[in-house]
Amino acid sequence: MFSAAITAFGQVFSPLLRGVLLKSVALAIGLLIVMAIGLNAALQHLATLPYPWLDTLVAILGGLGLVFGALYLTPAASSLVAGLFLDDVAEAVEKESYPNDPLGRPQPLGRSILASIRFFGVVLAVNLGALFLLLVPGVNIIIFYVANAYLLSREYFELAAMRYRTPEEARALRQAHAVQVFLAGLLIVPVLFIPFLNLITPVYGTALMVHLHRRLAPVPGAGMGQGPLIEGRKVSA
Repeated sequence: MFSAAITAFGQVFSPLLRGVLLKSVALAIGLLIVMAIGLNAALQHLATLPYPWLDTLVAILGGLGLVFGALYLTPAASSLVAGLFLDDVAEAVEKESYPNDPLGRPQPLGRSILASIRFFGVVLAVNLGALFLLLVPGVNIIIFYVANAYLLSREYFELAAMRYRTPEEARALRQAHAVQVFLAGLLIVPVLFIPFLNLITPVYGTALMVHLHRRLAPVPGAGMGQGPLIEGRKVSA
């Protein structure tokens, strides 16, 4: 598990994934900016006070809150980004680390977008719930850590597995190895606590789950030469 995490983390910053990392980070930053602007506009609309100095104080506190809240919004933003760049990351990792095995099949764009949007909503709701628990010291951090470990590990593992399996098979595989997948999620979440570094979460999480999926369930045709999978069969490149 730890060796897979170390390998994945090293690949994130290697020339192998540098291009997709830059695209992923740029998109995640853009999404966070849009979300911050929306929250700030809502705050200004709701907080109309009779004294200018109170408006200024609310604006300052709101700005600090947005900065702190970005920690909670990053998982949601990264979940939306993941579906758009998963296949690029997974294919690069597969070619580099498993050159003699067949490549997975890219997911249809429509399915990837719908899955990302659905998961984005779930992660956003969970993390906003954790944000409201700030008044309970310690509890919100625990909820944030455990919830994101489960949600992110589930998302990235199933997306990696679906390159070789149907959605139903990918879900069943995750459930059969629920403990290992969750433990891998615990290795993803610490990145979320580090400002700026947390923007690599989609690329790192995807690379880690590609390695985990290969270790838990070898793909059909592994070791028989590289080539795409079509309906479970390997064809020559």
